[in-house]
Amino acid sequence: MLLVQFKNTDGARQVGVLEQDSIRIIDGYTSSYALAQAAIRKGESLAVLAAAAVGATTASFEQVAAEGRLLAPIDHSDDAHCLVTGTGLTHLGSADTRDAMHKKIGGDVENLSDSMKMFRMGVEGGKPAAGEAGVQPEWFYKGDGSIVAASGQTLAMPDFALDGGEEPEVAGLYVIGDDGQPYRVGYAIGNEFSDHVTERQNYLYLAHSKLRACGLGPALLVGEIPAHVEGSSRIYDVDGKVRWQKAFVSGEQNMSHTIANLEHHHFKYPLFRRAGDVHIHFFGTATLSVADNIVVKPGETFEIEAPLFGPALRNTLAVYPTAVAKVKTL
Repeated sequence: MLLVQFKNTDGARQVGVLEQDSIRIIDGYTSSYALAQAAIRKGESLAVLAAAAVGATTASFEQVAAEGRLLAPIDHSDDAHCLVTGTGLTHLGSADTRDAMHKKIGGDVENLSDSMKMFRMGVEGGKPAAGEAGVQPEWFYKGDGSIVAASGQTLAMPDFALDGGEEPEVAGLYVIGDDGQPYRVGYAIGNEFSDHVTERQNYLYLAHSKLRACGLGPALLVGEIPAHVEGSSRIYDVDGKVRWQKAFVSGEQNMSHTIANLEHHHFKYPLFRRAGDVHIHFFGTATLSVADNIVVKPGETFEIEAPLFGPALRNTLAVYPTAVAKVKTL
């Protein structure tokens, strides 16, 4: 089941089940968050609750997307209660990438870079037995709900950024129940989007490089994902022509960590189990255009697509002006 949030022609929020190009409107609910909260409180699965509430009214996905009415597949009415985070160095990549990576992490661990040490730790201990905790992954904070762009919206980077590059990833979407229990609502395709040039200056700049916008959706996949996920990442120039594209893979078959291990090392912290909060957690990638020396320019468009998640995610790169931050003494 794929859920889509959008605004109708009157500007009111709606949520529905995507079937080909048709969105079947869910009656009685205006958001995936409301659906999730109801499912948690009733002790039902989200899919069962949504299926029971689907009505006869439909909307055209193509028309909704063309008119810029898509919303992110999950959000919170208060952006401060939606946390966007992620993990890196989690993906093995293609067979060629895997072979090269294993050669890099082989031998004496003391001669490895910090990043390769972290990657090796994941390969060796990121898939523990069920019910056990494995090695910690690299973790980062991106922002709150205000940074999340729906498909069709721009991905805006600050004018001090040195790069604005895509990261095609699967994201886990969560709602925290009234008792502090995290519930995974589903998954969505995403563009985690980072400043790779800043990060390459020094790995301690990772935190700065991640404080950027991200793209998510357009659909929320209810339930589990398969062990192998395939997709394509593309960049279109200002004339709409493809200037770069590459396949990417995700899912646990292509990862050095289990999703359960990544989830444990995020939600083990009490501050991430605050009742009512939404969490968007990116699981990582091994495919980046910056690795092919591509510099994306404002006005060019990112497209992240994986058939499992329905329609592609599309966002155009933009730049916003900044000024030197000043603090006033009270």
